[in-house]
Amino acid sequence: MIRIELQVDLRYEIDAPGADFIFSVHAAHMPAQIVSAERLIFSQPIQPAIHTDPFTGSRCMRLHAGAGELLLTYAATVDLHHHVADPAQLAEVPVRFLPPEVLGYLYPSRYCQSDRLVKMAIREFGHLWQGHARVLAIQDWVRQRVTFRSNTSNGNTSAVDTLIEQVGVCRDFAHLMIALCRAVNIPARIATGTDYGADPILGPPDFHAYVEVYLGDRWYIFDPSGTGIPMGFVRIATGRDAADVAFATIFGSVRSQAPMIRAVAVNDPANGRLIPFHCSEALSTDTGVRQLPFVPTRIG
Repeated sequence: MIRIELQVDLRYEIDAPGADFIFSVHAAHMPAQIVSAERLIFSQPIQPAIHTDPFTGSRCMRLHAGAGELLLTYAATVDLHHHVADPAQLAEVPVRFLPPEVLGYLYPSRYCQSDRLVKMAIREFGHLWQGHARVLAIQDWVRQRVTFRSNTSNGNTSAVDTLIEQVGVCRDFAHLMIALCRAVNIPARIATGTDYGADPILGPPDFHAYVEVYLGDRWYIFDPSGTGIPMGFVRIATGRDAADVAFATIFGSVRSQAPMIRAVAVNDPANGRLIPFHCSEALSTDTGVRQLPFVPTRIG
């Protein structure tokens, strides 16, 4: 088991008459990700509304804040119970057997224009064995061709832009990998968390975007930017691309400061709590989704 002590501090200056916010900063509630000792503190008297997605466990918080300074602190203790699998045993699932809730992650989306990359993806990856090894080949292909560099992309940068520019940050790596997976009919989605294990040379701790790919009967973690240690990723939100998982969406005149992130692993081997490490096994914090049985259907 991995235990992460997580804290997120956000600071805003809000102009009159105030602003509305939608935040995705809570650790997701899932059977394999247990959230405890949770607290949420505001510098203003605020009563937020929090919605939990029934499929992903992601939590969305909506609130209104008045003019002036808004400080938000979210802290939690999060226990990660990873499902560990032999990559050689993980095959892709034919579209006809995919669960209904997975199908939406096959389609092109705003930042992942998989329909524009089909010919290239088939040329590069179409001949490979259809399983974990092919997804790993896509991840490695992205990692070899794109250079991680801060402040090289913006809110309009898409997978196609990253393919052309060959530079970006974690979300750009994620978008390109997702688009290439979908282009060869592999369900893929973006996940957000924190960049546990990132080299300090890249800057202070931050939010992190990575990829989950559906193989066998569950979603498995991939980190195309290679900047963190996946075993230490606390999942916050999941979606089709970054448009679905922004940590803050703001409606009003607001000035923000860089988020302050703290994610520390508890080293307590006597109680089964380990420090995250890079491993060769496939990791998932998903509990698995039942595949559909094949039932022939006659049309006409």
